[in-house]
Amino acid sequence: MAQSVDPNAKPPVVPFSSRLKTGRALALDVWSIYNAANLPTDCINLGQGYMNFPPPEWVKEAATAALATTVANHYSHPKGRIRLREAIRDYYAPYFPNLGRPLDVENEILVSSGANEGQYAVWTAFLEEGDEVILFEPYFDQYLPSITFNNGVPVYVPLHPPSESLASPTSADWTIDFDELRNAITPRTKMIVVNTPHNPVGKVFTREELEKIAAVAIEHNVLVMSDEVYETLTFDNTEHIRIATLPGMWERTVTVGSAGKMFACTGWRVGWLIGPPDIIRPTLAATTRIVFCSNSPLQEAAAAGLEEARERQFFETSVQEYAERRDILANAFRDLGLQFTLPEGSYFMLLDISRVQFPDDYPFPPTVQGRGRDFKAAWFIAQEVGVSTIPVSEFYCEEHQKIGERFIRFAFCKDADLLRQAAKRLARLKEFIV
Repeated sequence: MAQSVDPNAKPPVVPFSSRLKTGRALALDVWSIYNAANLPTDCINLGQGYMNFPPPEWVKEAATAALATTVANHYSHPKGRIRLREAIRDYYAPYFPNLGRPLDVENEILVSSGANEGQYAVWTAFLEEGDEVILFEPYFDQYLPSITFNNGVPVYVPLHPPSESLASPTSADWTIDFDELRNAITPRTKMIVVNTPHNPVGKVFTREELEKIAAVAIEHNVLVMSDEVYETLTFDNTEHIRIATLPGMWERTVTVGSAGKMFACTGWRVGWLIGPPDIIRPTLAATTRIVFCSNSPLQEAAAAGLEEARERQFFETSVQEYAERRDILANAFRDLGLQFTLPEGSYFMLLDISRVQFPDDYPFPPTVQGRGRDFKAAWFIAQEVGVSTIPVSEFYCEEHQKIGERFIRFAFCKDADLLRQAAKRLARLKEFIV
């Protein structure tokens, strides 16, 4: 893994912590390599998962109104502003029928500074040195350093991609080998991370899959972190199942949510955790020492979003719009004749680039040399076609990186016009396909 270290740099006066040498924290990551500054000026960025359209007007207006008050410009309680916690309780009321009651805003809901900080706080609260956390690959890359910074040890179980001969695979064709999952369990296993809908595959875990994961968790008495930040984005009537609602799972599951993904405001950094008091209470102690509290006025705006979303049928409309965006990319890939994974959820799509050929002597930069074939393909496509993507091997451990080298990730959280422009450019890939 390439390191962003200047060989001519002088050693620091005071050495930094050794934890920064774990979890690829000092590695030159994909976000740096495929940064707009390194790509053609007119390159269309379908690599990074941020929107090029604004949040809904009523949510922005709520942010403006909150900024006009005095109280919303000051500290919030570390648990989160009560209006937002009550909005979370009310919004999720139909989704936790196993409880037979509303969520407890004081003990079962915790607002965080984005989903990522909430997850970090959970790991701070629960990991002892050497505790193992099972990740399904490909995994969201922020998991890794957040685990290792807290003295945890990641253990990897790959999702198995569809056969190259399968004509029209969906994300459901990425499968779990449950013998591999069971074999990954050791006496040091503390947690299993489930990401559904999944980034980057778009997989929505089925009830049967979640029941099997739950059985493993219960048998071995481990926690489950269920990262559900794309919960409102599922397609083709695919059902999103919450593992916390399965028998025996509420007491050992923390569910992660995100206003940024729901309302196209990823820079606001407002997320939340839902779980039993035995998980929320120690996590509150951790997050209080990490950030103390989250952004006050934007918590108010996120609350307004949840309060009004159902009446406005916002999420139903959003799914329809995202389905149109997904179809634009899917049709472009069909026209190319390349295999791709049609996602059941999230706003990412994987393209199999096994048949994309580029010259052996192409002038790849040093940052790409020595990386997986997908790194070179993504760089080549950005330079020659004008569309930037993300190589998927970045989201695997070194042992399993060859699995990811078949794929590059496209983000379709962009407006339809930009995606149509990208589709026209992608048609130029035909001359490089064998």
